[in-house]
Amino acid sequence: ARIACVIHTSVDIVNDSMELKSMETVEMPIFGSTLKLMKFWSYLFVHNWRRYMAMAPYMIINCTQYVDIYLSTESLDFIIRNVYLAVLFTNTVVRGVLLCVQRSSYERFIEMLKSFYIELLESEDPFIASLVEETTRISVFIGRVNLMMGCCTCIGFVTYPIFGSERVLPYGMYLPTIDEYKYASPYYEIFFVIQGIMAPMGCCMYIPYSNMVVTFTLFAILMCRVLQHKLRSLEKLKEEQVRGEIIWCIKYQLKLTGLVDSMNALNTHLHLVEFLCFGAMLCVLLFSLLIVHAQTIAQTVIVIAYMVMIFANSVVLYYVANELYFQSFDIAIAAYESNWMDFDVDTQKALKFLIMRSQKPLAILVGGTYPMNLKMLQSLLNAIYSLFTLLRRVYG
Repeated sequence: ARIACVIHTSVDIVNDSMELKSMETVEMPIFGSTLKLMKFWSYLFVHNWRRYMAMAPYMIINCTQYVDIYLSTESLDFIIRNVYLAVLFTNTVVRGVLLCVQRSSYERFIEMLKSFYIELLESEDPFIASLVEETTRISVFIGRVNLMMGCCTCIGFVTYPIFGSERVLPYGMYLPTIDEYKYASPYYEIFFVIQGIMAPMGCCMYIPYSNMVVTFTLFAILMCRVLQHKLRSLEKLKEEQVRGEIIWCIKYQLKLTGLVDSMNALNTHLHLVEFLCFGAMLCVLLFSLLIVHAQTIAQTVIVIAYMVMIFANSVVLYYVANELYFQSFDIAIAAYESNWMDFDVDTQKALKFLIMRSQKPLAILVGGTYPMNLKMLQSLLNAIYSLFTLLRRVYG
């Protein structure tokens, strides 16, 4: 009997471990290749030397960039481009440091999102399955487009000096006692190759983080649409099932609210930094196109590509945040459009509670204060244009 009990216990342990292992290996197609890149560079779920190999050179070169800008005697267009690259590198480093410092928080959040994702995958409702498929397709498409734009920007970094009339590196950097532009030394070629290799490494630090934040927001939108579908389907249920379904919707809304609150806790301050960086970089690049006379057509095209990359990356993020804001508000509309007048008083009270909770839309916050939406982006673009006009008048 004891042997049988031991065997039975061992089988249970093996089954439990296999179940846990299968849960760990469940991939979330909604992230596309984002989590794979994060794991490869050991920012999430893995801790090894790759993280330091990616972070350390960027921190060093970023410091030398600011020193080079301070001591620079080059033309104004090169200084502006170096400022843009320095700010972009700083943003990239901040993202990497944030992932390293809050690695456990991000991993817990992804595990929570994973449980919600599996719950939706296991739903027998064909409409919910179609919503999951649609959201996954959109997330993967956005991720691929962002990676493609990131690769094009990396190519622009490396090829920009080739089209110039002067000898410059892809990224301005100051190296004491070393003249990297001296024709008789191999320093220029060595640093050019090093910076060319670093470009895709930076892309793998910058773009996957943007894709991850967009995916987080898209999944929150998916949960809003699931709630709307459940509420609009109340009329198809029997009277005794309606109250239980509304209570489920209230609990699911609490999960959704907790998900968005966790997203804000992780990213809200970085959103503020990127909000300021986006405005500054776009303004100086527009100004550089106005004042530059020595650039070739190819260099001008590359600078325009820089602006397109920054603008497209920000527009996607602000658009999905704006969509979350209105989709969360539509939960109350979907509840009101149900056949609530046919419910009993207690069920109507539960539905009223859900509507009252939905009156405050969910929002991705910038700096923990301002909701990220298209209205905010429009205000930022107006401010950028005003500053650009002022600089043009002063310079002219």
